[in-house]
Amino acid sequence: MNIHTALQIGDYHLNHCEDFLVTKKIDSDKILCAVMDGCSTAMESQFASTLIGKILRKICIEKGYKELYETKRINNIEEDLKSIVKDLFKEIISIKNQLMLDEKELLTTLIILLYNEKENEGIILSIGDGLVCINGEITEFERDNKPDYLAYHLKENFENWYGNQTQKIFFNNLEDISIATDGISTFMPIKKTVHDEIIDPISYLLTNQSNSDSEEMLLIKLKKLQHHYGIKPTDDLAMIRIIKI
Repeated sequence: MNIHTALQIGDYHLNHCEDFLVTKKIDSDKILCAVMDGCSTAMESQFASTLIGKILRKICIEKGYKELYETKRINNIEEDLKSIVKDLFKEIISIKNQLMLDEKELLTTLIILLYNEKENEGIILSIGDGLVCINGEITEFERDNKPDYLAYHLKENFENWYGNQTQKIFFNNLEDISIATDGISTFMPIKKTVHDEIIDPISYLLTNQSNSDSEEMLLIKLKKLQHHYGIKPTDDLAMIRIIKI
């Protein structure tokens, strides 16, 4: 199983990349992947996306240690994901209180993928905008650029909030899967090219398997889109692609 990642600042952004990504093994069977997109109109949005990513990494490490000593495990992929998101909820509330953060300092989208390699099954939860591609089938989550950020709901009962989440996808028999922030839909021409070739950047990044043997596959593709086809994303882009070998 090859895991490819890419993080690129958008052509319209000058100072910071407001997206972030994380991939982390929980144990020998389970892996968590997530991409975050900070709200550009909020406060220091690169902080929010990075913070969520760091918290998720911490949760994965802690769960990995706990599962070493647990004799009874619940083999349910959604319950595993729910437990992770619940811990994330608690951690954000704690940090918000400790640092006296404003809600606008915590606005970021989140697409989180949990995959059990042994059972060959997984689940994806999208909180806000973004794009998912599972074995060639693309699903876009879009709310007219008005995402329902997790930070809006920190005062709510977690069980009620989680029960209302509808942007979930269950999958099995993984062959090729990707999650990406909505920057993947913002490719625009940045220079003239000496040829008339046309390419669909979404399909090229999410389904084309050229250079899949390289750890830099997505970065190679982004460079080719920029230098050969003359296009770049205008918004920040974070993406993770898993290809089963």
